[in-house]
Amino acid sequence: MRRAMAVVLLPLLLAGCGSHAAPRTPATSAPARPAAHIVGTTQVSRRMWDLTVDSPAVGARVKVRLLLPSGFTKEPDRRWPVLYLLHGCCDTYVSWSRSTDIERRTENAGVIVVMPDGGPVGFYSDWRAGPAWETFHLTELGRLLIDTYRAGTPRAIAGVSMGGLGALDYAARHPGMFAFAASFSGIVDTRLSDGRSRAYANLVRAHGADPRNLWGDPATDAEVWRAHNPYDLAPGLRGVQLFVSAGDGRPGPLDADGARADGTEENLRAENDAFAKRLADLKIDATIDLYRPGTHNWVYWQRELDRAWPLLLSALGLS
Repeated sequence: MRRAMAVVLLPLLLAGCGSHAAPRTPATSAPARPAAHIVGTTQVSRRMWDLTVDSPAVGARVKVRLLLPSGFTKEPDRRWPVLYLLHGCCDTYVSWSRSTDIERRTENAGVIVVMPDGGPVGFYSDWRAGPAWETFHLTELGRLLIDTYRAGTPRAIAGVSMGGLGALDYAARHPGMFAFAASFSGIVDTRLSDGRSRAYANLVRAHGADPRNLWGDPATDAEVWRAHNPYDLAPGLRGVQLFVSAGDGRPGPLDADGARADGTEENLRAENDAFAKRLADLKIDATIDLYRPGTHNWVYWQRELDRAWPLLLSALGLS
């Protein structure tokens, strides 16, 4: 920032040094960046609403699903704690309400549940060239929730798979914003090996985007990768109540008959083993559930939500 200010100030200083400096003209400010705004709302059920948000940060209209508290209209002056739920790769904002009992579970919880779209491979990041998902979720959408839906504090955040990366990244990169963060089968160490980093870059490429526009090259832009990697960001999670879980990829009691071993969950287990050790080495308290067996599947994430739920409610000050 200091260098940027110096670049801006240098021409002004040079202009003032000459004995025949031209008269100054009134300064004109750059046009203000347009604010995100809600362009549509659709009621899905009694408490569930879908928003369409025009986001300058993303450069598109983005869907967000909300679950409002049962007493939302009866208590017009009350502000409510907030729970963000983030979806995984290749999924959408409907995934949590589609695949878990979150609507029933929060009937009397007294919390606003926010389920935003994050792009199929958005990785909950402000891309170097492309959408700024982090800015959308935490700044643009955060402001709309405060202004329009009486969102308050404390806040909690949880995610599955790619959303696990988002939950931990957001909590670590924004100290004090979230009291609780949970990762279910999350991507928690994109730099575990060179092969793992390349696999994530290839995942982005497979969805039609240039991975260099996300975090750059894993080798030459390692600092950018570190700045979005839960393993490297772990020190920033101190003081956040944490729940981290993953299976081992083997079919278990919740899988359908004939289910096969799951390579995705097996790979993520290696990341989560390393992440759990990292937290232990840093002496950061966390509830860790590295279970065996278990695949990359919503039936296990529902079970892990059950296990994390009391901790989450406690962090939000709810019973």
